[in-house]
Amino acid sequence: MSSETARLTLDLSLRMHAELKIVAARKRTTMRYYCLKAIRRQLTDEPAEYLTFESDPVLSELWENDDDAVYDDL
Repeated sequence: MSSETARLTLDLSLRMHAELKIVAARKRTTMRYYCLKAIRRQLTDEPAEYLTFESDPVLSELWENDDDAVYDDL
């Protein structure tokens, strides 16, 4: 594990937890590894992009104002 990590806590129903445990065991892996692999796969399909007013025109209406101008140089 990298020294630069963040922890994520998920609340699962007991049923979902049991299903996850069974599926991970069938794949001979840990629930942690199974979840990380699923998250990586999902992020590959939906890459994270920084929100900008150029990438999302709706945000332009919200962000392009005098009050928020202080954040333009960050």
